[in-house]
Amino acid sequence: MPTPVGRPLPLLAGLAALLALAIAAVLLSSGGDGTQDPAGDDRPPSAERWTGTWSAAAAAAEPGKSDGYADTSLRNVVHTSIGGTSARIQLSNLYGTRPLPVGHATLARAFAPGSPAVMPGTLRRLTFAGRPAVTVPAGGSVTSDPVRLTVPAAADLLVSTYSPAPSGPVTYHPHARQTSYLARGDRAADTAGGAYTRKVTAWRYLTGVDVRGPRTDGAVVAVGDSITDGNTSTPDANHRWPDFLAARLRTEPGAPRYGVLNQGISGNRLLTDSNRWSVSGGPSVLSRLERDVLSRAGVRAVVVEIGLNDLFKSPRRLDAEKLADGMREIVRRAAARDIQVIGSTLTPFGGHRGYRPELDAVRQDLNAKIRAGAVYGQYADFDEALRDPHRPLRLRPAYDSGDHLHPSDAGYRAMAGAVDLRQLKGAPVR
Repeated sequence: MPTPVGRPLPLLAGLAALLALAIAAVLLSSGGDGTQDPAGDDRPPSAERWTGTWSAAAAAAEPGKSDGYADTSLRNVVHTSIGGTSARIQLSNLYGTRPLPVGHATLARAFAPGSPAVMPGTLRRLTFAGRPAVTVPAGGSVTSDPVRLTVPAAADLLVSTYSPAPSGPVTYHPHARQTSYLARGDRAADTAGGAYTRKVTAWRYLTGVDVRGPRTDGAVVAVGDSITDGNTSTPDANHRWPDFLAARLRTEPGAPRYGVLNQGISGNRLLTDSNRWSVSGGPSVLSRLERDVLSRAGVRAVVVEIGLNDLFKSPRRLDAEKLADGMREIVRRAAARDIQVIGSTLTPFGGHRGYRPELDAVRQDLNAKIRAGAVYGQYADFDEALRDPHRPLRLRPAYDSGDHLHPSDAGYRAMAGAVDLRQLKGAPVR
């Protein structure tokens, strides 16, 4: 007798039930977002391009922390610029004089912006060459193994590391404009965040987060001084000019969907290194170009904003042609790696306590060279974007943070608006 319509054969019904159970198991193990469970997944990620979604330059050795953070967990809060389906991190011990032991490390999405609490189902235990612990050599760095995690663009991630023992000087980025957290003991896997009672405003050891996925086509690096670092931007708001550039790249029609990596260091110079213990300065752009720019994951282009501190800080560099030569070296070295360079004019600082007519004359001379195409093949005119049309030696009042040097949030937005996005996709100028 034929089976009535609408009543499946018992065998087919059983198979359908088994299939439904299998699908449910997959969804449960992935936390409902297509990612692995917190214990990890041995499947290799898909063969897609690694691209930086966030970075911070190793700027100095932290003063007063010659023994590191023994028996302490650091939970760095970072903001992504491009999304992916797998992720990895970089840890740096650049300024360390002893090996840095990391006994436990995790990556997670934040439950809410700026929160130390973890979004349920997103905590990933990190490994390094397959092991849960790693020792970062003095002066060296390590990259974690990839983990499967859906990383959205424009979201906060939590990168937590636990050091069980003293480790020597701490490599850090002091002017983060972002609240991160510390906790006593091994709290790297803590999901509630309640143990992270101490707030800090610097990033420690963490220098990069990379993602991989269908849309990870490349990254642009913003390298420069405190103006790129975002000094005076609203804390915890992601209102540095590279953040506004990242928003443009995510939303504007025809824009390359690149990640944006902020490699600004407050007080940074083009030609001169600062003391390793100085909280303002860091290695010069030329000396850190390979580490902080050219070797970053997926880098396709770089926007250079640098030069004012070469005028301000001792020893002063007041030869515009020598400064231009340093900038031309950036172009040559980047072109050899097929990386596009967009330079920028130096911004006004009239009214700032460091203003001197002879310093501004060098700025004007250098800007004239940049605008004439004698330095960079392409440039963003940050000077024109920020200056007061009635008093061109000064910042426009709405764009002035109040110190007559650093832009306000509105000024940082105007800087991002001055970048021609079409130039980021062009062939490098040699």
